[in-house]
Amino acid sequence: MPRDLLAVDGLVAGYAEDTVLHDVGFAIPPSGSLAVLGRNGAGKSTLLLTLMGHLRARRGSIVMRGVELARAEPHRRVAAGMGWVPEGRDTFRSCTVDEHLAIAARPGAWNRNRVYAMFPRLADRRRNFGDQLSGGEQQMLAIGRALMTNPALLLLDEPLEGLAPMVVAELAASIRRLISAEGTAIILVEQHARFALENTQRAIVLERGRIVHRAPSAELAADEPLLDRLIGMRRLHQAVASENDDTP
Repeated sequence: MPRDLLAVDGLVAGYAEDTVLHDVGFAIPPSGSLAVLGRNGAGKSTLLLTLMGHLRARRGSIVMRGVELARAEPHRRVAAGMGWVPEGRDTFRSCTVDEHLAIAARPGAWNRNRVYAMFPRLADRRRNFGDQLSGGEQQMLAIGRALMTNPALLLLDEPLEGLAPMVVAELAASIRRLISAEGTAIILVEQHARFALENTQRAIVLERGRIVHRAPSAELAADEPLLDRLIGMRRLHQAVASENDDTP
């Protein structure tokens, strides 16, 4: 039985003729959590797109529960236990909240009742269409939709971006619950470095598509001079409350 839930080795990927990821590798144990940090354009979202199969790996391996997925289609990766919350949310204007969740449903502990219990706002708007929700509600729906696939590993791409402080606090609490209480393994791409490091076990820092630092999250959070050099102190101290208004 494989010790790691996910093992990535020698991953190379990019767009057209441009290579973005260079020899990226890491491992996540069951119920593990990883923060992926880096400046804008470092390759963080490209990494998640490659893991989910929306961008083809040129070289390297992506092994989930002992199964090689580097050449698998996205739906095969979902079936293997990967769930994805994309940057930008990708909700559908022609589907209600309830339909979003029903479409994604796979057998397991997560069902619509559990998602509505985690996000009561969605329960109140279960008959609203995707374009009738605020930005925060759309993000809750994107997370709920991913949970409906009953993932062993949840990939979160900038889940707090562009949201009002009250909604950020609500979403942050839900993400903490998934990590600490639910035991969901998580890869968290997040510009709020402090939040990401406080809520994960380990961290990697990308620079120009390469891992330039890896460490336990608590150790990296405690080294402010290193964080200043790697990602900029503005990112470290950026307050969650400074985010933009919560707009649709």
